[in-house]
Amino acid sequence: MVRSILVAIAILTQPMAATAFEIKTLSSPEMSAKATALLAAPPRAVVPAGALPDTEIATGSGHIRKVWLTDPTDRYGHGVLGDAIEAGGIAAELTDGTIARLKLDTRSVFEDRVPRLIDMNGDGGDEILVVRSYLDAGAALSVIEERGGKLTIAAMARPIGIPNRWLNPVGAADFDGDGRMEAAVVITPHIGGTLQLYEWRGDKLIEDHAKHGFSNHAMGSRQLGLSAMADLNGDGVTDIVIPDAGRGELIGLTFAGGTYKEFFRRRLEGRLGSAIMATDLTGNGRAEIIYRAGGDVIVLGITR
Repeated sequence: MVRSILVAIAILTQPMAATAFEIKTLSSPEMSAKATALLAAPPRAVVPAGALPDTEIATGSGHIRKVWLTDPTDRYGHGVLGDAIEAGGIAAELTDGTIARLKLDTRSVFEDRVPRLIDMNGDGGDEILVVRSYLDAGAALSVIEERGGKLTIAAMARPIGIPNRWLNPVGAADFDGDGRMEAAVVITPHIGGTLQLYEWRGDKLIEDHAKHGFSNHAMGSRQLGLSAMADLNGDGVTDIVIPDAGRGELIGLTFAGGTYKEFFRRRLEGRLGSAIMATDLTGNGRAEIIYRAGGDVIVLGITR
């Protein structure tokens, strides 16, 4: 069953904010069909030989055409993604058809399923964002570049510092409007997660803005997409839609101007059963928020 929700007014929960957001019912058959189709799981791609069995294959239009995780290993038994098999390497198909590779040593793994192709430094070429976990220090966000036909780690954040502690990326954008890209992650999404932004400087990902109290992953799940990005208030800055730490409420928030503000906070209709997506279903230039919860497909149309 497809259900869209009418919520009268969601007032910003931060005292400094003065804007009200209205979340309107979007219930046309066409809208419902579009939302259902977007949330449907795509057919599983055939993974190359040597790939992590449950890797997703990311595709790009730049010099990296495809990227996937490789070299399955059981040397890190955390099992946060549903099993104790993680990736010991990563591979990318380049525009000339060659395969560039990177293999980790035995001290770490890629504890991820979804390599992300994003131009992090504005040079017109994509980098790869992926979660690397150390056996003795836990997870760290990593940026991988292709150089001379090889993949190399160009920058990393500090590891969490404790084994079996993980983070889940949200994505990358200019979240504070300062003209620089930031990568957003939730650190320890299962035990009181912190939404952390990083900026790439030299060979490091440097901690920027942060706010505690979020979760974009359920322990043992293969679903990594429990958050979305969109410009919610039309100011030209990318905002974030993400559940709270208990995954009982959905929060729309911004770091514009370097200050955390909430646009809305609303009770979820039940347990999340899909990714959260932000996309313009109506063609009006504003994103709708769609997800599955409590067995229903939910469509939230936000006006301001």
